[in-house]
Amino acid sequence: MTRTVGVVIPAFRPEPDVLAGYVEQLRDRISPERVRIELDDPDPEVVAALEGCPATVALAAGRRGKGAAITAGFEALDTDVLAFADADGSTPAASVADVVARVETGEAALSVGSRRHPDAEVRGHQTFARRRLGDAFAWVARRLLPVALYDYQCGAKAIDRTAWTDVRTHLREPGFAWDVELVALVDALGHRIVEVPVIWEDAERSTVSPVETTVELGVALVRARHRAASLRGDRVHAAIARRRRQPPSVLDRLGREPRDE
Repeated sequence: MTRTVGVVIPAFRPEPDVLAGYVEQLRDRISPERVRIELDDPDPEVVAALEGCPATVALAAGRRGKGAAITAGFEALDTDVLAFADADGSTPAASVADVVARVETGEAALSVGSRRHPDAEVRGHQTFARRRLGDAFAWVARRLLPVALYDYQCGAKAIDRTAWTDVRTHLREPGFAWDVELVALVDALGHRIVEVPVIWEDAERSTVSPVETTVELGVALVRARHRAASLRGDRVHAAIARRRRQPPSVLDRLGREPRDE
């Protein structure tokens, strides 16, 4: 039985020509049933430039954050497989297809693209500071989380409908830390995760601040470890969770009511 695929592209100040071309490439390689661009704080010129792009363009008045944008996109899709890819096209469509295929075939519930995997191919490198900060985060994450990956933050992942239904109400990180929280909580809920080496091309015009983002990720990593342990039934972490006021879920931030599925 063929499984339907939907792709979400979170975007903030994208280059419309690059994004439109990337959508075409994704359609050629993956043949998704739906492609949805979640465009935060849209510039009218960008919106106009994306007219005719073979994707649904959903506009958000402000900047919700990467995780909130992906969550909103996933909630709008009704496909069997939910995937996302960054708007700068750093992960080529062929590699995104490899990531999606692992979920399509049922090999995994969550497929994680990896630019740090030994078999990955990196074409063009980040600045020394950005690369070292990313390496340091991955090193710490491997030691704090039960699921050991080479790369938690690469902008290409796919998840099946069942795993998304299980994890969606537990996600609380609206920004760049959403990726690592997703991995930690999907693992805590007992779903199989695979890491897929990708080709990765550094995007020169990134809107990500390496220092601020790394600090955000470091704090969020500790929170993700705690939430994952709570989901597993760890008594200490569960007791701490009961005593502390929890931040709103991403669904709550989006004003979405959890679905009964």
